[in-house]
Amino acid sequence: MATELTRIEKLSALEILDSRGRPTIKCFCTLEGGISASASVPSGASTGGSEAVELRDGNPNRFRGLGCLNAVSNLQQVLAPALEGESFSSQAALDHRLQELDGTSDKSNLGANTLLAVSLAFARATACSRKISLHQYFSEILEVEPGMPRMTVNLFSGGKHAGEQVSIQDVLIVPNAESIKDSLASVYEVYQSAADGMLERFGMRALTADEGGLAPSFENSIQVLEEACSAIERAGLKPGQEMHLAVDVASSHFYKESKYELDGESLTGQEMIQTLNEWASRFPLVSIEDGLHEEAWEFWPELTQALDNLCLTLGDDFLCTNPGRIRKAVETSACNALLLKLNQVGTLSEGAEACRLAREAGWKVVVSARSGETEDDWLADLAFGWAADYIKVGSITQSERLAKYNRLLEIESSYD
Repeated sequence: MATELTRIEKLSALEILDSRGRPTIKCFCTLEGGISASASVPSGASTGGSEAVELRDGNPNRFRGLGCLNAVSNLQQVLAPALEGESFSSQAALDHRLQELDGTSDKSNLGANTLLAVSLAFARATACSRKISLHQYFSEILEVEPGMPRMTVNLFSGGKHAGEQVSIQDVLIVPNAESIKDSLASVYEVYQSAADGMLERFGMRALTADEGGLAPSFENSIQVLEEACSAIERAGLKPGQEMHLAVDVASSHFYKESKYELDGESLTGQEMIQTLNEWASRFPLVSIEDGLHEEAWEFWPELTQALDNLCLTLGDDFLCTNPGRIRKAVETSACNALLLKLNQVGTLSEGAEACRLAREAGWKVVVSARSGETEDDWLADLAFGWAADYIKVGSITQSERLAKYNRLLEIESSYD
């Protein structure tokens, strides 16, 4: 990273709406010399208990308590006076100052959404001031060579992302293509084949979920996986060769009284592991995400061992992009892949630490969007800049998702 000082002239914020029509926060950052940039932050529906605190107003008479005016106020009344006129030698210096100003480990004072908005806006403005791409700036933070991730794209959704018609949250398709351009073309064919199949099967076009995945009334999770394979075949592709699958189980959301209430069955931890092993043996899965409850530490190493040589054991709610939880998971061999979401931890630098810990352990890294997204495309630059193995954005039907895919196309084109 450059060692010259970067001086913040002005910070401001605005409450905007995310893809679910709920408020979120957008930060505007102006540096010395008049260079300005902005960034907006996403919000999740399926959230882990160890995520940094997202600040909401709590006023039931406005956006049912989900307003972000307090976050905007914290940025403009607390952070702006403290940071305007200050100079920073690096992104880490700015992020450390943000953490100092918040003063809590979980960002509950000023809000993780507030801090991340500033962190990202500063990053984008600094990249502009240095006349480099945002992904180059990101790659310098982590000191890695950029690399294009492989896509994981929502095909069918249930759980918290839809109407909970099935327990699991998402079945995703994972193209095995040489480029983002070719990946999107093959994904389109599979998605349309799946939509056509739903019309034939249910007599109607399937409704879509938060992230654009199709959300028909399947009877159980196996049926979802079977239909995904059928859609791949109808698209003229070979499951397990030209197109793989991934599953976001989000099992914490159907874990009740020490049992997993999966599609009408009540399973113990051991039975849940056996079920997931059967899925991985039967279907062409590259990863199973949050296959167990986020605090079931005693079972996660067993799950990882059971899925070894079959697919990745991916931690989302289990890890929450939290360096402390990642260290513990590494020590106990509890999983072997990190789902990285910046708003789970609160600043860009803390996300970089999480990514670094995962890489040092030999894990795979999946950079992920949230169910409540904006049209901001910084996630694409992050995934490429940090050379993520996979990127998880959502489906290919909504503008807040397409903004990221289109940005990947731009980046890919610039390297042709």
